[in-house]
Amino acid sequence: MGEMALRNIRIDDYERVIEFWEKTPGIGVSSADSKEGMERFLIRNKDLSFLWEEEEMLIGTVLSGHDGRRGFIYHLAVDEAFRNREIAKKLLQSSLEMLRKQGIEKCHLFVFDKNELGKDFWKHMDWIQREDIVVFSKDILIHKD
Repeated sequence: MGEMALRNIRIDDYERVIEFWEKTPGIGVSSADSKEGMERFLIRNKDLSFLWEEEEMLIGTVLSGHDGRRGFIYHLAVDEAFRNREIAKKLLQSSLEMLRKQGIEKCHLFVFDKNELGKDFWKHMDWIQREDIVVFSKDILIHKD
């Protein structure tokens, strides 16, 4: 095993991170994940998102933030070849600890309904699947024709 490093995601990691998410099954990448959107997110949620590198190869990420009341976990992903080494757990623990330090007491996340591997992971991590809420979404960016 080579040199491992856990560190905060920086905007100069954007290209590597977005490529990693795009190739990871179960991770949804959208226009909200643009470089400009990511930069706003990282500034607003300083020191809450992490990546894991081994020998300078990106093998895991967690993007997290909060709205002042609740925390949110986005894009927790580990390269398939490196799973079952507790990397996801360490990434998650790092984000949750930083959320706690900022006074956040509860955290939510979204998992695609068809992502059975993801749902199994979160249940294994003792997260509770909510059955009492439904998520609604709407694009609010106005496009000029």
